[in-house]
Amino acid sequence: MIGIAGIALPVVAWASHQSGMKDFLLGVETVLLVLLVANHAWLRSIYIQLRRANDKNMADARYFARVRTQLEGELIADFGEIADGHLQVYASEVPRLSVLLFKVLIESDTQPKRVLAADLTTSPDLLTQRREYLAVNRRLIEGGGTIQRLFICWQHDLIKPEFARALLELVDHHRSLGVQCAIAVRDRLRADQAVDFVVIANAAVLVEEEQGDNDYRRGRSSVYFKQVERWAGRFEGTWGHGSDSAPFALAAYESAIRPLLVAGAWDEQAAARVVGGL
Repeated sequence: MIGIAGIALPVVAWASHQSGMKDFLLGVETVLLVLLVANHAWLRSIYIQLRRANDKNMADARYFARVRTQLEGELIADFGEIADGHLQVYASEVPRLSVLLFKVLIESDTQPKRVLAADLTTSPDLLTQRREYLAVNRRLIEGGGTIQRLFICWQHDLIKPEFARALLELVDHHRSLGVQCAIAVRDRLRADQAVDFVVIANAAVLVEEEQGDNDYRRGRSSVYFKQVERWAGRFEGTWGHGSDSAPFALAAYESAIRPLLVAGAWDEQAAARVVGGL
């Protein structure tokens, strides 16, 4: 409509025999031109412009057009999710995206430089194999950031010597990076607390909806860029304060379990009493 008016107005202006009318119409034309340029700049700022391939240059134009249409539809659907403040990723894309979220936090001026991570820990060895993820954790802390990591474990796992040894080795490794560690007994948490998620500053939250395996051939996660404070509040409520806090629970667990592991004389009943008192 602006373009049609932009074409019509000069014609009317030059056809008019009144100088005042000409000046008015040319003024309107100038305003329309400014609006057209501003609208074009606004569209470029909120939309991604991609080149569309010419079907005629392909060996089978109709076949290529159908493939291109399918891929374009998937691409548009993904960007539609992002525009709504939500993104879902699968399998090997999950660790890649989690590393990306950390890198952006490190490289941007987003504050606070803080990560709150709740891990449903069923296999501690799995978390030690994510080298790139651990490296970016170290970079964040070395840059002045903080990470609080809560390991959420089943009670029956905590009283097994193999699991206890692997868990404490994992805790030691994270502490060497500068991560603040804590544990919570999964059996005693509400369903909404026993969730695997990572809160990035006050900007995003990565929620692992389906646990990945060793090679991340399966798994599904979502990233939300809205209502992040709700997830941060959930984490802080589970982390707790004082003698009932998750860091205090880890300290109590360590003080009783480490001597049993070092002595090589595991006492499952003693371990069960310790875990029962957390």
